Amino acid sequence: MSNIREVAKLAGVSTATVSRALSSPEKVSEKALKKVQDAIDKIGYKPNMLARNFRFHRSYAVLVLVPELANPFFSTVVKGIEDVARQKGFNVLLGDSRDSLEREKDYLKLIDTSQADGVIQLRPHREEDTSTFVGRDFPVVNACGCVGTPYPSVRIDNANAQKTVVDYLLSLGHKRIGAITGISDNPHSINRLSGYKAALEEAGIPYDESIVLQGDYSKWSGLNAATQFVHMDKRPTAIVAFNDQMAIGAIKGLKSSGLKVPTDISVTGFDDLEVAKYIDPTLTTISQPATEMGHTAMNILYNLLEGKELSQQEYILPHEFMVRESTTAPPTK
Repeated sequence: MSNIREVAKLAGVSTATVSRALSSPEKVSEKALKKVQDAIDKIGYKPNMLARNFRFHRSYAVLVLVPELANPFFSTVVKGIEDVARQKGFNVLLGDSRDSLEREKDYLKLIDTSQADGVIQLRPHREEDTSTFVGRDFPVVNACGCVGTPYPSVRIDNANAQKTVVDYLLSLGHKRIGAITGISDNPHSINRLSGYKAALEEAGIPYDESIVLQGDYSKWSGLNAATQFVHMDKRPTAIVAFNDQMAIGAIKGLKSSGLKVPTDISVTGFDDLEVAKYIDPTLTTISQPATEMGHTAMNILYNLLEGKELSQQEYILPHEFMVRESTTAPPTK
């Protein structure tokens, strides 16, 4: 069975460096850390993590609550979390909450039983979360936050991002712009809808709730909304979907009805999933820095676990507007 001395010899470092790499990787240079990890992988060394955990009274694991594991956006955020967690010597436990507060409470028992040291929440904070996440003895960070999150959070400016999209469509000449929102009480839906309304108001265009349809962030809800738009007596010339999944569903629905995107109707999304660059037409959308959100959230949680004071409670990351083939000027009559 391999041991720490063999790891040190193969990596060309001291046993003390290997020990630090395992217990406090943040105190070891990236170069040395890579050498140690490569040596561990090569000889199959299995450190006694239980002894380390007992010694430091920690599990060296973090719980990540994911509202929808199949959603590619959340998958990317989780990858970002895992990148930093591994560097810091932590494991990641995934909790498939399915957007259920009861399921989240069940997963939080992992904290109560010392199987995890802290929590990263991937859905936006809701008012009913207060009794569950605020004032608890364990640190909590929201990686996909919203305005008013009462604990440390990472987010983009959702309202401003959505306003940017609508402003662009207005600049192309669109005046009747439909929307496919997310679930009505979802804070991201609320923030993005406020950006949509702000752009219309600024342009002097009245808000028309008849062309604002509620989705649930799934492809199916986007397709269903597209069918409703198609059958309107006066359909929109452009549609803003509050995420890429619904936009992709909407494009399929519009095409199935015989409409061309964007010649007959423009469509935009939100998130910039990898598939947005490859669908036909490629999707105009808001790019969220999903990986960086994960990195930032895990770094914040690590600092909290180390007892460090945060310089701020809210971290607003920049978004990017990606103009692609799914938008153009409205059709001329």
